[in-house]
Amino acid sequence: MGYTEVFVSTHNEALKRAAALDGGAALAPGAVRIPDISDYEIERLGDLAGAAVHASGADYELALVDVTSDSLLGVPHAMVRALAELLSYETEGEGNVLDDVAAAWAAEEDMPFGADQAINYVRELAGLAAGIDPATKSELYVWTAA
Repeated sequence: MGYTEVFVSTHNEALKRAAALDGGAALAPGAVRIPDISDYEIERLGDLAGAAVHASGADYELALVDVTSDSLLGVPHAMVRALAELLSYETEGEGNVLDDVAAAWAAEEDMPFGADQAINYVRELAGLAAGIDPATKSELYVWTAA
């Protein structure tokens, strides 16, 4: 398999980044690159994050954003909110929600990393989601090597 890169960008810049990634570009500053997973694993993370912040049932399916790139997907707003909430979500007696989500994600079938690495990835992805400024028209995007 290849890798998946998650990044914050405007639509036009995301298309440029996807073209660069299609050509083998290096990791961009501020992006998160995760080897050996696909968009499906990102969707599963969205489901787990949504359940953890009591937002189950929302649409966490990644969507094609432009016909010019079948490797570039947009992250739905519900998933962005759920990921961002992992950084500050408080529950009584349930421990650290982000760590629990990361452990559950790492335990998914065929995940290429353990809970310790998953915590780092989830924290980075949650940070990207939390840092999106709607005024900039930026969104969260996922690019996956085909």
